Formats: sequence, C-alpha cells, structure tokens
Amino acid sequence: MVAPLEFYFDFSSPYGYLASLRIDDIAAEFGRAVTWRPYLLGVAFKNTGQSPLVSQPMRGPYHRHDMERTARKQKVPLVLPEGFPMATMAAGRAFYWLDGRDPKRAVDLAKALYRAAFAQARNITPTEVVAEVAGEIGLDPAEVTAAIGDPAVKERLRAETEAAIARGAFGSPFVFVDGEPFWGNDRLDDVREWLKTGGW
Repeated sequence: MVAPLEFYFDFSSPYGYLASLRIDDIAAEFGRAVTWRPYLLGVAFKNTGQSPLVSQPMRGPYHRHDMERTARKQKVPLVLPEGFPMATMAAGRAFYWLDGRDPKRAVDLAKALYRAAFAQARNITPTEVVAEVAGEIGLDPAEVTAAIGDPAVKERLRAETEAAIARGAFGSPFVFVDGEPFWGNDRLDDVREWLKTGGW
C-alpha cells in the first residue's frame, strides 16, 4: 500500500481552498489517497513571526490579486467573506469530530465549509454557521454544535495543530508526499511531477 498524501490546511486560507479543489484528483492520478488535516495557522504564525498574507504591507494587495487570478485560471469562484481572515476553531473541531466517525464525510464537510467561505462569502467563524453548513450536507446541526463544544474534540484540534507544526507545516496548504514537504497551491504541479517521477 502506498502512503496517502498528507494535506494540511487552515479553513481561513484562500490558497488552501484552491488546493482543496485539486488535491484529491492529483493523488488519484497515481493511485493515492489524501489525508485531510486542518490545523490552526495562527498558532504556526506565533512560531514563525508571520501574519496573514493579506494583512501585510505591499504583499497583501499582491496576494489578493494573485488569489483572484489563480481562481480565474482554475475556473472556480473566489470571494473573500466579511471578517476575513476568519477564526476557524469551530470548523476545525467539527471536522475532527466527524473524522473520528467517518473520515470520508469529514472531507465532504471540509469541502462544504471551504465552498461556503470562498464561493459563497459566508464567514464560517461562528459555531452556528458551521452547524448550518453541516446541515446542508445532511448532518445534524444540533449534534455538530454539541461536538464543537466537546472538550475531547477541542483537544483533538489542539493536538493536530501541534503535530502539524512539529512536522514543519507553517502555511496553508502544506502537503507531504512520502515525507517530502511542499508549501503552497502553486506547488501542486510539483507535487504531481514528484509523484510521476519519484522525485529529484
């Protein structure tokens, strides 16, 4: 069995959203699965001294332009919701709660949350919005709301975030292919080439 690609991302990341629309197809070309792993990028920023790209002088306007240009290239919608960049604890907790029960459905939820945020301009920070999105894909909103407040689920997100940072993830998306790290949506073509050739 070949190892899955490991896909680390933050739900507040437009580049993570753009990568989420491609990563499964790239992996499938080579008979690979993908392990989806949201984490809290803000915690990583504390370690690196960075801040969200769009809030940085000079780099912010460029990256807004680049995100929009990349979305046009991928032929997908991209809008930044009010309140962006968003806190994503509730989204991450909902994912890991569901991942513990049904990993495939957890990926469905991740895609729905990304779609809500960056295709529909919905701020997914509030628990009620996360629960609403979950309800739209057939989950019980009340159950999701309860799970988001569960101490064990909170601990899972905290542990996954610490594990991501310990592995060296400092951005979103961050992909590991057999331990080889790739940072950024713009590196997914390199991911494909690495899988095709076995690396260089």
